[in-house]
Amino acid sequence: MDLHEYIRILRRNWMIIISVGLVGLLVGGGASLLSKPTYTAETQLFVAIQSSGSVQELQQGNTFIQARVQSYVRTVQSPKVLQPAIDVLGLSMAPEQLAPRVKATADPNTVLITISVTDNSAVQAAAIAQAVADSLITTVAWLEKPQTGGNSPVNLSVIAPAKAPSAPSAPNVRMNLLLGLSSGLLLGLAIAIVRAKTDNRIRGEADLRALTGTALLGGISFDQDAVKKPLLTQAPLQSRRAETFRQLRTNLQFANVAGHARTVMVTSSLPGEGKSTTATNLAIAMAQAGHSVCIVDADLRRPMVSEYLGLDRNAGLTTALLGAADLNDLLQPWGEENLYVLASGQIPPNPSELLGSADMKQLLNRLSDTFDTVIIDTPPVLPVTDATVLAQHVDGVIVVVGAHSTRRHDLERSLAALELVDTKILGIVLNQLPSKGADAYSYSYERRESPRDGRSVRDAPISKRRSKSGDSDGASPETRNFGPVIATKRSSQNAPDDRLQPATKFPKSRLPQ
Repeated sequence: MDLHEYIRILRRNWMIIISVGLVGLLVGGGASLLSKPTYTAETQLFVAIQSSGSVQELQQGNTFIQARVQSYVRTVQSPKVLQPAIDVLGLSMAPEQLAPRVKATADPNTVLITISVTDNSAVQAAAIAQAVADSLITTVAWLEKPQTGGNSPVNLSVIAPAKAPSAPSAPNVRMNLLLGLSSGLLLGLAIAIVRAKTDNRIRGEADLRALTGTALLGGISFDQDAVKKPLLTQAPLQSRRAETFRQLRTNLQFANVAGHARTVMVTSSLPGEGKSTTATNLAIAMAQAGHSVCIVDADLRRPMVSEYLGLDRNAGLTTALLGAADLNDLLQPWGEENLYVLASGQIPPNPSELLGSADMKQLLNRLSDTFDTVIIDTPPVLPVTDATVLAQHVDGVIVVVGAHSTRRHDLERSLAALELVDTKILGIVLNQLPSKGADAYSYSYERRESPRDGRSVRDAPISKRRSKSGDSDGASPETRNFGPVIATKRSSQNAPDDRLQPATKFPKSRLPQ
């Protein structure tokens, strides 16, 4: 992983890292509160040699003492020194129990010995330190006493008597809090890295790029309002959601710049990734750009398009495939634009056979000869074979991927299944992306105030909406700047007699109940 990947992991898992860091901070604070306070008292001794005072004797004595100081330091924790201190203070413990609480150190290149004692009582810590120092003086004098008799040439003197400390030496609350916080942050970072390495879900564009080279047509951010208002027409004109589908429409036109893909199938790997809402809103967006669009609800297991659009689905695709009604009578106009809907019809027991039949291929050919674009909503690829069967009859496929829900191996299997039937994958749409964070895909471009009259104006839309009469008040930017990206509707004057003509109304009386 490079630096950008680590930054992405931090942005994705910052809440986990901070939470674990705060837990570590609480653990450090709890350990400080539960720990019994201890006090440390110190005393310092100076080691000197008794001589006549000549320079040569002083130099020899100083070298002798520095060589012996480390031996005196190790002698402090011996029973020979600790037992007299225990007897003087009347402590009910053995020298082996007192030794861990007594520590002696010597400063380098000096003749100073520091004795520190730790105890739960500040007064007792000072008393033990002083008693140990006195016992060390007596022990060293006895050890260094010449065998021929006389006084010891080494003399130890207390230069800093032990005093009862005013504050406990442990626990160090600040150090414990800092240690707990740093340990928690490191643990949280380790959890985030392990989670990122073991997580096989597609969370954003970076994960998709690492998995496949298929073009990314767009990303749709998760919108809580879209749960109750899924349609593009229910969102404000300049909202982020509306602009996202307009961008998806434009990217699809560039992906199909040759204009050969007039029947576009929209599918996903698994249910719940938002393929039906994506197909419906894409059809609305293309119709708003001035194209004649027909959306076909070919999900004959869980049809949702007619439910989103508020239309009757009892008669539709299956009705036409069974020959119970003419296709002209089954198309339902929707909205003010040139958008027609072919509902699913009655749910059949054999959807795969119907979608893979020659009648289905002929139906799609009739629709593609009449409409600029035919968008087909199909079931997911992995649970059933409907999508792969129908993919052989369409010009292109759009795969919808639900961020944070689709796993990488599922998408790989879906793309492999579609490539196996030799279909053209136009691109992938990332759905349910977070609006903020490392995996955010959308951008905002808010309205501004006109500097001349102060009126609120909106930034120029991608294309101008059609009027109620169906006439456009200007050519769309796609047509004006780049030519006809998607093939325009053929003239009906030279059409054969069986050429499908879009219905102007929905004749319910002619449909079977």
